[in-house]
Amino acid sequence: MSAESMQYDVIIVGGGPAGLAAAIRLKQLDAGISVCLLEKGSEIGAHILSGNVFEPRALDELIPEWQEKEAPLTCLAKEDHFYFMTENGRFKLPTPPQMHNKDNYIISLANFCRWLAREAEGLGVEIYPGFAGTALLKNEQGEVVGVKTGDMGLDKNSQPTDQYQPGMEIYGKQVLLAEGCRGSLTGEVIDTYNLRDTDKPQTYAIGFKEIWQVAPEKHRPGLIEHTVGWPMDNSTYGGSFLYHFEDNQVLVGYVIALDYTNPYLSPFNEFQRFKTHPKIRPLFEGAKRIAYGARALNEGGWQSLPHLVFPGGSIIGCAAGFMNVPKIKGSHTAMKSGMLAAEGAYEVLQGRTNDYQSRLDASWIATELKEVRNIRPGFKYGLIPGILNAAFETYISRGKSPWTLKHHRDNESLKLAKDSKTIDYPKPDGKITFDRLSSVYLCSTHHPETQPNHLLLRDPTIAIDHNYKLYESPEQRYCPAGVYEIVQEDNKPRLQINSANCIHCKTCDIKDPLQNIHWVPPEGGSGPNYGSM
Repeated sequence: MSAESMQYDVIIVGGGPAGLAAAIRLKQLDAGISVCLLEKGSEIGAHILSGNVFEPRALDELIPEWQEKEAPLTCLAKEDHFYFMTENGRFKLPTPPQMHNKDNYIISLANFCRWLAREAEGLGVEIYPGFAGTALLKNEQGEVVGVKTGDMGLDKNSQPTDQYQPGMEIYGKQVLLAEGCRGSLTGEVIDTYNLRDTDKPQTYAIGFKEIWQVAPEKHRPGLIEHTVGWPMDNSTYGGSFLYHFEDNQVLVGYVIALDYTNPYLSPFNEFQRFKTHPKIRPLFEGAKRIAYGARALNEGGWQSLPHLVFPGGSIIGCAAGFMNVPKIKGSHTAMKSGMLAAEGAYEVLQGRTNDYQSRLDASWIATELKEVRNIRPGFKYGLIPGILNAAFETYISRGKSPWTLKHHRDNESLKLAKDSKTIDYPKPDGKITFDRLSSVYLCSTHHPETQPNHLLLRDPTIAIDHNYKLYESPEQRYCPAGVYEIVQEDNKPRLQINSANCIHCKTCDIKDPLQNIHWVPPEGGSGPNYGSM
């Protein structure tokens, strides 16, 4: 069987806010432009996970009449609180101006993306969920000219079964990569075309989220709370969010930077422990947890952005890393980047040069990210120095410091196990705190047992000879889904990979000390089905 092929003006890989905004903007510029959008999830929104307090600035520009079109932005932010947590108490801190949420909305980003998808389809965009972009198509000059989707119906040994369907070759004059944080094709173009300066690495965090149905008397729609401090120690960057949404739902989550140093730290268990705090636990007593998920996110900011244009296309949204960490928002910047890239692609279709990079450099994204560029990297010196540096950057220099602090690579930060303190996490009670497997069940993640493993080891010996011997196999703890497990076989340790559990967070691809774990897209439609996360 040979691969079928299709031809479009523009191909977009990824159905998040950036990709959908780009698709809509292209059709606004010229309704005759043919646009194809590929989404590896089973539907638009299936792989979307975010807090999310949404700033509608980019939406106002893209679809000014969004209220008349009944966009799912209905829970207006009403109160902002920021706390420093101790083990048994908390102290209220001044809410930094970046975290003020006047005129913002608490939303389900998945449902918002579904609404954007309907708008895009109404303009003629062709959207194909369940199709993962697995390879770039290039011409003789090395320019990207399209995307190949993954084969379907392969067995564990990558051999065709009777259900086999070859991937499609989809060609386009421009390819926009909107894969989200740590996208596979994005990583390929960054490496192939040297788009990232070696001294400007991206840095990441892992974010957890649960949705709870709470008692009506405990529910305060529009309430927004953020915390720093406990259960993190003073050398680990992290914090919580707690948003009172609609229908007596509370969105609770925890974000932990992946430059943490203790190999015994379990981000999942730290999140569970946070909920036991005496100021937090009462909210969830008698309540019901109805959803769970986890996802890596970019924290590098302005100084970690790669070059955005490559031969044949552009990188947009969280694939590039437009998250504003002090603001705790990235959807608005992702959308705006998609709109700007669409305008750059339109220039190419008119026979002119792609000016996406210069458009972005002159945009409010650049202004916003440059002003806060030194806040996140200041925390590598510890929590208190980080808070003091953030105060200086916010209230004194106002983002105009003549220097730019740098990040380091997250996979290089771990201390040896012998030099680290073990952490004894309490057993989950099944009421407020939970184990990983019962949590993964709520993700509705699905990978057919017969498909090839999508979590590859570049060198299988490293798992034991390096990770196990030096770090006590940290992949067992940083994975939020119980994918990695050390089992004893003939009295020897072996790394077992339970790939069916994977919820596509990409943490393993980021944090593995020698970058030995390689995450590749599984069969299209696989992975979590997050519903309204």
